[in-house]
Amino acid sequence: MTGPEAARLFYDPSRFVRCSATPRAIQKTLLGEGGVQGLDDGAHRHRKQMFMSLMAPERIEQLIELTGAEWRVRVRKWESMHKVVLYPEFHELLTRAACAWAGVPLADSEVDARTREIAALFDHAGSLGLRHLWSRWARKRADRWLEEVIEKIRNGRLHPPEQSPAHTIAWHRDLNGELLTPHVAAVELLNVIRPTVAVSVYMLFVAHALNAHPKLREAVLADHDGYAGRFVQEVRRYYPFFPAVAARTRQAFEWNGYQFPEGRRVILDLYGTNQDPRTWGRPEEFEPERFRRWDGSSFNFIPQGGGDHNVGHRCPGEWIAIELMKLAADFFTRRMTYDLPEQDLRIDWSRLPALPRSRMVISNVREI
Repeated sequence: MTGPEAARLFYDPSRFVRCSATPRAIQKTLLGEGGVQGLDDGAHRHRKQMFMSLMAPERIEQLIELTGAEWRVRVRKWESMHKVVLYPEFHELLTRAACAWAGVPLADSEVDARTREIAALFDHAGSLGLRHLWSRWARKRADRWLEEVIEKIRNGRLHPPEQSPAHTIAWHRDLNGELLTPHVAAVELLNVIRPTVAVSVYMLFVAHALNAHPKLREAVLADHDGYAGRFVQEVRRYYPFFPAVAARTRQAFEWNGYQFPEGRRVILDLYGTNQDPRTWGRPEEFEPERFRRWDGSSFNFIPQGGGDHNVGHRCPGEWIAIELMKLAADFFTRRMTYDLPEQDLRIDWSRLPALPRSRMVISNVREI
């Protein structure tokens, strides 16, 4: 299904459930087993409130500050490099910042391995063959790593800040008053870290959009009347991220002449909805000013899911993605200068996530 009317139906909890909806290959890699994405009804709402408690403005601001500090460190390193491939650099930058924010210890000697494991969860999840097997192996290693973190918190060997994701998830209790199993708690902690690192895809597209539309660079730099925010939203609308989400019908019903049998898997087209001409005039054009006119609907603009953040399956990390992208726009226009050497910037639509073929190479980096 695609379009705002279909999205409104898809996020109707009386019609659809998420249990057993996601293909097993994605469950075993991207999402993990036992996490909030596969829950329904009261169990989902209760678990979702745990995640929403982590999205307070002051908590997000702390993550942005940590990421900015890491970025400044990277810029100084990039100044001495002949060329910089941004995509893997963003992976490490965000892994360091996300773990520090989440209250998860990460020694310098671990950074490379943990970064590759976390990135594999979203960068290889939709692949076949060896890349998919690597993603599954990375999931097992990442789950075991964070299970140990959860157990150390519970037995008093590790003391993250009380407002941190690690502390909150370690001590969260389900509807029966029971602590989450160490495995499920690890999956949920990874459901904080992994999507944050995945914003590397959007940050790459911020750089791509600034290069593709150089006349907009000055407007982003000036940020008059919140222009940078509209620019970021247009990047989220215009560029591909995760293409679709799945659910199953709770019971048989008919909608607009279509028969939906009970238990049928239904796929909602996120990217197509964001490109739907019934909502977006000239959707093939990159026009940030369209968000001055946007009605704010949670069903016609759904790059990270639709519906209500508090009770539905819309990604609670959406605000984090927006703020990290604004930080990227700030660095690319205000805090560093760089050259863009000759490279293949075409989007490779054959992979998931789709990316510029060159992964965005920059050179001659200088801090401002």
